[in-house]
Amino acid sequence: MNKFFLEIITPEKTFFRGEVESVNIPSIGGSCTILAGHQPMVFATEPGSLLITADGVTREAFMSEGFVEVRPDETVAFSEAVEWPEDINERRAAEARERAEEQLRRNRSAAEYRLNRAALQRAFARLRVKNHNHME
Repeated sequence: MNKFFLEIITPEKTFFRGEVESVNIPSIGGSCTILAGHQPMVFATEPGSLLITADGVTREAFMSEGFVEVRPDETVAFSEAVEWPEDINERRAAEARERAEEQLRRNRSAAEYRLNRAALQRAFARLRVKNHNHME
C-alpha cells in the first residue's frame, strides 16, 4: 500500500510524525479518510476518534477541534488536543462531562450553549476512545 507523511501537532507538542498508509480524522459532518495521493483540501475537525494506520497496524486516539491540510504526499493536522487512550484520564474526562452537562442545564446565552456543548462533545469523545480501547 502507498504511504504518505502525516504530522499531527498540538499547542504543546508534535503528537505524531511519520509515514502512514491511512488516517481517519473526525471532521465536521462526518469522518474523513485520507490515503496517499489524496486531492488537496483543508477541513475543520471536531472532537472524536482518530485512526492512524502505519505498517499495517491501526491505532485509535482522541482528537479535539482543529483543522487539517491535505496534500497528495503529506497531511498536516493542527488540533487543540490529541491523546492516546492510555494517556486519557478517565476520571477527569467524566468530571468534565458532568460539569458540561450541568452548565448546559443552566444555559444563559447562545454563546454559552455553544461553549458548553463543545466541552460536552470533547468529554464524550475522550470517554468513548478510552472505553473502546479498554474493551479490546
